[in-house]
Amino acid sequence: MSRYAVKFTKNGFLKYTSHLDMLRLFKRIIKRADIRLKYSQGFNPHPKMGFAQPLSLGYESMCELLEIETSTDYMCEDIRERLSSRLPEGISVKEVRLLSDNGKSLAASCFAAEYFIAVPVDESFCGKEKKLTQDYLSQKEIMVFKKQKKSKEMKEINIRGKIRDMDVTFVDNNYIMTITVDCGSESNLSPELVISSFLDYSGINTARSEIEVMRRKLLFRDYDFM
Repeated sequence: MSRYAVKFTKNGFLKYTSHLDMLRLFKRIIKRADIRLKYSQGFNPHPKMGFAQPLSLGYESMCELLEIETSTDYMCEDIRERLSSRLPEGISVKEVRLLSDNGKSLAASCFAAEYFIAVPVDESFCGKEKKLTQDYLSQKEIMVFKKQKKSKEMKEINIRGKIRDMDVTFVDNNYIMTITVDCGSESNLSPELVISSFLDYSGINTARSEIEVMRRKLLFRDYDFM
């Protein structure tokens, strides 16, 4: 029995595939690839597999990670080849890594994520990006409204402490934002809240449908995936 991390990219039309549908897709592909997963015990056993962190619908990614446990040992390259030959266009397996049997799960170890965000703006914003970024981050509080999972009510929260890093450059009439935010079970911040609050603060009227988001990296306490 072994535990593996499957690193893959998600691009193109596949970005409109939901988290649950991606999980169903990989279950089918793994079964077709004759990779034997380990199952949980109990009345309703299920395969031991899961993503390090869910990816929002409409986001592309350079670093998605699927953790699987198998009942049979495999060579990492063998798993990569079996999956690659069966996955649809838009998903590309970059690496398969053997994980320690007694190590933390990827989900438990993840603490932050880096995102690349392209925001179309007009030329009047050229040269303002650095000062706007500095002024935005210099706020002691960045207040936004967030829907609560249990009550479904909108609650005002301060997200400043969850933004770890942010850089904005102006390229071809686009604000290119690179942000690192909390991501994981202990603390989590959706990039959507950073995007909306920064646009409101900056006076940018770009429609959300025109903004592209890509997850570039997941950061872990116990693992390093480049």
